[in-house]
Amino acid sequence: MELLRPALKQLLRAALLMAAVILLNFLLIHMAPGDPALTIAGEAGGSRPEVLEELRRLYGLDKSFLAQFWIYVQQVLRGDFGRSFYFNAPVLDLVVARMPATALLVLSALLWSMVLGTALGVLSARKPDGLLSHTVNVMSVVGYSAPVFWTGLVLVIVFASKLPIFPVSDIVDHSRPHASVLQYMADVGHHLVLPALSLGLLYLAQFARIARASMIGVFSADYIRTARAKGMPEWIVVWKHGLRNGMLPVITIAGLQLGHVVSGAVLVETVYSWPGLGRLAYDSILRRDHPTILGILVFSTLLVVVVNFLTDLAYRLADPRIRLSR
Repeated sequence: MELLRPALKQLLRAALLMAAVILLNFLLIHMAPGDPALTIAGEAGGSRPEVLEELRRLYGLDKSFLAQFWIYVQQVLRGDFGRSFYFNAPVLDLVVARMPATALLVLSALLWSMVLGTALGVLSARKPDGLLSHTVNVMSVVGYSAPVFWTGLVLVIVFASKLPIFPVSDIVDHSRPHASVLQYMADVGHHLVLPALSLGLLYLAQFARIARASMIGVFSADYIRTARAKGMPEWIVVWKHGLRNGMLPVITIAGLQLGHVVSGAVLVETVYSWPGLGRLAYDSILRRDHPTILGILVFSTLLVVVVNFLTDLAYRLADPRIRLSR
């Protein structure tokens, strides 16, 4: 019962948040200038008035905003997110098909940047006035200031044009057959290097600065001085006693930054033609594909809600004194 009540409160807040996201996104998309029927007719090669009227009737665009919204809500409650205007396929199928590629990119970028950034922050916090600490600060400012798309273009020029080491498009090389699962995974990993590096550099800077600031405070705590006075090895003091408490701000930022990582994936996937939700969102925005855009936004919000819930659980693992009810 101690954990059930906070969990139910979180589920209720999540449901209200999802409802607000659907309403606001539906409103903003329909307030945007332009006529989706005209876009669809243009793709089909015709724009006669009778064709436009037929398309509006076919896709329900001839109804009022409230009527369209109510129909969409009913569809979502049934697990139906509509049919794509451009791809002429169920939105749910499109999102599910693209989700693994985006999940692989986002989780890879977040994982390597968090691990390396935390390690750099911990090492630099041991000597706050040392060379490594100042180097981490400068690298953090540079990494945080550089736009994701600019970083991606620079990496493309360096590692694909000047030094052709890594591929810059798609998730695998379709012209080369894969004899085994290991060869396929190796090909995916080879294509993943530059996109994950581009997306993770920005968050590497954030994790390094946050871990450094957190660990500086931890190293001045009484229990750290006590552990050192008992003669414990320095690596146990730092990585076992200090890091467990210093990781709490890093865990918080990791959970909060997931939404930003997903939005950054739109730019990265566009630069590298990565077949994920970001690329699908880019194509859908250009073609005013309202159902697909709404479906991607709903799933992105759901992903952030789930990750925030997992962040609370990670808090409890890092510090058992913390409870979800607080």
